Amino acid sequence: MKTLRQLAAAVQFMTRIPLPAFRFEPDMVLGGAKFFPLIGAVVALGGIGIERGLRSHLPAAVIALAVLIYLVTVTGGFHEDGLADTADALGGGWTKPRMLEIMHDSRIGSFGTLAICLSLLARWALLSAMPVARFPFYLLTAHVLCRWTTLPMGAFMISARSDGLGAKLAHKVPLSSAAIGTLLAFLIVGWALRMQALVPIAVVSLITLLSGLYYRSQIGGITGDCFGATNQLAEIAVYVCGVWA
Repeated sequence: MKTLRQLAAAVQFMTRIPLPAFRFEPDMVLGGAKFFPLIGAVVALGGIGIERGLRSHLPAAVIALAVLIYLVTVTGGFHEDGLADTADALGGGWTKPRMLEIMHDSRIGSFGTLAICLSLLARWALLSAMPVARFPFYLLTAHVLCRWTTLPMGAFMISARSDGLGAKLAHKVPLSSAAIGTLLAFLIVGWALRMQALVPIAVVSLITLLSGLYYRSQIGGITGDCFGATNQLAEIAVYVCGVWA
């Protein structure tokens, strides 16, 4: 029963998928972190279903737009919001206190607007260009790995401030959850891409490491917005792997 409650909390935390039988329990999120890659797989399956259903009826660009709308809707723009706040803070702040103040501000600035626009444009262009045979496998891989990035960052990085989402996850994700989630993520990606899985795994791991080091150098740790920003970067990177000739 505890495992089921952890899974439900992770789904409610990461998505807008309704689970009326379960009340959201924030204390269960840390234990449920091991399911983050699995939730990414579930989200991707919906996108794959849309792509498969529309493939013989609409052009690739329109299908990519439909899939992208679904992805943003099912997550409530959760990660895009983090990307925008991080871009505003790191682009418009000159000191750590100012950066953290900008991240805490609910308003979006020019850097955040540009970041969201470029993220949506990049994902739309890459999904439009994705070879038909690769589309389902790289979509699955992208959403498993981009959610996996939360595990190592949450296990090893400290929070940049004492409140907020980052403080609830940073350096608090149990190593056991991170290990189980990593195994689960790599097994799913390995099944999807076989030996080709090594490239996106390596690329996303590098993005996770470098972005984490950058956050630490700029604000002394990580915030909830930083998790979202790295998530977006990882998703885009996997799509690049999928269209690379």
